[in-house]
Amino acid sequence: MSGPRRAPRALAATAALLLPLTACGAGGDSPAEAKGEKGGKGFPYTVTNCGVKTTFEKAPERAVTMNQHVTEVMLALGLEDRMVGTAFLDDKILPEYRAAYDQIEVVADEYPSYEKLIAAAPDFVYGGYPSAFDKGEGRDRSALVEDGIATRLNVEGCTEGPVGVKELRKELREVARTFGVPERAEKLIAEEEKQLAATAERLKGAKKPAVFVFDSGDSSAFTAGGHGIGNDIVTRAGGRNVFADLDKSFGDVSWEKVVERQPEIAVIYDYGGTPVSAKKKQLLNDPALKDVPAVKNRRFAVLPLSSAVLGPRVPDAVDELADQLHPDRAAR
Repeated sequence: MSGPRRAPRALAATAALLLPLTACGAGGDSPAEAKGEKGGKGFPYTVTNCGVKTTFEKAPERAVTMNQHVTEVMLALGLEDRMVGTAFLDDKILPEYRAAYDQIEVVADEYPSYEKLIAAAPDFVYGGYPSAFDKGEGRDRSALVEDGIATRLNVEGCTEGPVGVKELRKELREVARTFGVPERAEKLIAEEEKQLAATAERLKGAKKPAVFVFDSGDSSAFTAGGHGIGNDIVTRAGGRNVFADLDKSFGDVSWEKVVERQPEIAVIYDYGGTPVSAKKKQLLNDPALKDVPAVKNRRFAVLPLSSAVLGPRVPDAVDELADQLHPDRAAR
């Protein structure tokens, strides 16, 4: 299936805004330097992201983010002044980012069409999931690059093997460098490392309960595997993901396997049109699950989906889940 035909007029309107590129980047000490005529300190910057190599001659000035966690990456780095559009929230933007977020145009409630995306005249499009760059919708990265628009995909969407805090650091550093503010990433990373270390300290010696992550599903269970940041969050929160051997970030497993692995706690991902109460009811009303310890003992924990993906919420997600898995060691 081919993507939508590209309108020459839309491209012409965008052309004056676009940066010379090969695909992603930046560096420097301040936004003013990054916006300078010659790019500022640290430019040109070349980065390879998820197989796409980009050279930035200067920092992007008109970014559009697609998916909540990458929107929050930009806001956590104080880059709202470089954003002309956002799309696709899973739930609610964090309160500390709300004022900045409210100043940015919402291009679409979910993913925008190519026409809507190009109407924002972006010079940089940042996607959270591979689906953000759907070829059938005309938003594939190669097509956008042909249009003179640099792109980035959150590294959780392309990393081979387990994703953890190391990849979060990489994401924050590369995005900050792309926009010429590397010092902001280092400050944020230092704060996050301090928080993670404090959580690890209070969980020392705690027993690790068996955890089943329930995202969704009826005939089968859609759960967190061992390759996503969700697995790392469960581990750092003092739990043991019973499907850590699933070699992907998310995947379907049979309910028989859920019963077989006898999880002690079910972590429910909260998002979309199905409320947490409905997901709990589904688990509680399934006779096949009645002897599963998590269901039998009504041991449920809840985590917003936006906290279970690679973004600035990870340390808070670890804290919040740790409090639910280990209420006796909850932060006071």
